[in-house]
Amino acid sequence: MLTMNFASDNWTGAHPLISQRLFEVASGFSAPYGASSLDRKIEQRFNEVFEREVAVYFVSTGTAANSLALAAVNRPGGVSFCHREAHMLEDECGAPEFFTHGARLAPVDGANGKINPDNLKAEIERFPPNFVHAGQPMAISITQATEIGTLYRPEEIGVISKIAQGYSLPLHMDGARFANALVALGLTPAEMTWKRGVDIVSFGATKNGCWCAEALIFMDPKLSKDLPFIRKRAAQLLSKSRFIAAQFDAYLQDDLWLVMARHANAMANRLQNGIVNSNLAKLAWHAEANEVFAVVDKAIAAQIQGKGAVFNQWNPPRAIPDLLDHNEVLLRLVTSFATEVDHVDRFLELLDLGL
Repeated sequence: MLTMNFASDNWTGAHPLISQRLFEVASGFSAPYGASSLDRKIEQRFNEVFEREVAVYFVSTGTAANSLALAAVNRPGGVSFCHREAHMLEDECGAPEFFTHGARLAPVDGANGKINPDNLKAEIERFPPNFVHAGQPMAISITQATEIGTLYRPEEIGVISKIAQGYSLPLHMDGARFANALVALGLTPAEMTWKRGVDIVSFGATKNGCWCAEALIFMDPKLSKDLPFIRKRAAQLLSKSRFIAAQFDAYLQDDLWLVMARHANAMANRLQNGIVNSNLAKLAWHAEANEVFAVVDKAIAAQIQGKGAVFNQWNPPRAIPDLLDHNEVLLRLVTSFATEVDHVDRFLELLDLGL
């Protein structure tokens, strides 16, 4: 029986070229704690990727990247603003609050998984300057691609960055699926980040073909002056960091990272088109990267699972509480570099048959 795995891009293995690069650095000796020549090479490579001098810090997980990003800009009584359904708010078990020693995350509503600028300003205004009882704003975070697979356009990022600048707040981008968003929008890393006012990026690669490779990128290295100590204290300074550097070495070589992201997005688009044309499912909303959301009858979803389909049922966004009937479920279907056309077509075949 063919297994069609759309549960998450976290389920995939590593791309063969990345595995090969890991094997190549596995023998011999190399300076630890980010001091190797390979570490330095990749730091310079990120300068080229972002078209400016940046500060680069390798960490092991996206949760660590997001949490340490906020810890680097922490303030006493600090409050960071993110979408109500942002990953850092709903799926990181309080890690941002933990690593900031109690700073809070304030949810901001917005349609299509994106922060509404007017709502953002209203939430920030709930914390008047010098009102010690409320605390003080310290950062804004957006997710690109969002938790429901939508994308912030460059102009939308620009609007939020202007708000951030107006309140002297750094703007962070959770880029767990950074590459998928980038190729979908047809932008360069610079165009999607600092040229639109983004200050810090959690640059994710694990979901896009790496084994374990995440980087925290500061567009202004001065903003990260305390991060080396914060990272060490958080147990995220890896001794053999060359193994993360090696993954990024292969990942960025010959634009492999963009090739993998384009494939994942293409598979999502194929899946989405099939769902649009299905009589037994409906598209919840238009997918823009590599996550597709479909509304399916509960019985059909169970039957498809029994035939080898792997996926997650998802909670409807709070902005559309009436999305489902009582007998329906929302499926999140995630594609990756490892998704094959046969996987997509077989899933759609089962869906059309109701088997």
